[in-house]
Amino acid sequence: MEEKIRLNKYISESGALSRRKADEAIADGRVMINGKVAVMGDKVGEDDLVLLDGKLLTPAKKKVILVYNKPLGKVCTAKEADKDSLFRSFDYPVKLSYVGRLDKDSQGLLLLTNDGDLSNMIQKSRYNHEKEYIVRVDKEITEDFIKGMREGVPILDTVTKKCKVEKQRRNSFRIILTQGLNRQIRRMCEYFGYRVTYLKRIREINIHLGDLKPGEYREITSAEEKELRRLVSGQVTKNERSY
Repeated sequence: MEEKIRLNKYISESGALSRRKADEAIADGRVMINGKVAVMGDKVGEDDLVLLDGKLLTPAKKKVILVYNKPLGKVCTAKEADKDSLFRSFDYPVKLSYVGRLDKDSQGLLLLTNDGDLSNMIQKSRYNHEKEYIVRVDKEITEDFIKGMREGVPILDTVTKKCKVEKQRRNSFRIILTQGLNRQIRRMCEYFGYRVTYLKRIREINIHLGDLKPGEYREITSAEEKELRRLVSGQVTKNERSY
């Protein structure tokens, strides 16, 4: 007998949506199974035709997780009409989605995957997953600036979480964040009168960019994946959050 799985898992494994977003799509009537509108709790198998917003979904047999060095000028969007979409110049045989974002003027490590559940777990802010960046600004960095960045900055009607910041050179620093507000580092710097001229993400959780050149990618190793899945499960202590 053919083994069937829950519809939200099927959609997640296609890389189209996380399970939570899949549940929302099902509730909104955007999913069809063999020509009929799906309902919560439906199960499907390999022989079923599942459509999301009219597009056929096919779950990937293999979970793919890539480390990609996003170049400057590329945009984190899946819209094919956008000439700057990173996927217009990214050739891979499996449909992937980006985990989190880097803005057009930023570069560096971007995780790409077809595992919607993993993507959702990585992006859950309550687990305080670390992201590390190298940043250059337009003038000399002071100790007051470093201290202020560490302690939390009022932006976007909130105050940023305390973070690790270390001065590297006259006008560059390294910062480790555990949240992902819109253009957070740029807004934090602007609050103190600094303008970011260079921003590169070099690590996300336990995954390091390494020596990948802009536009290059690699599959994560089995050891990296095992550790990544352990860490994003939330079953870690504060003392383990250092890589």
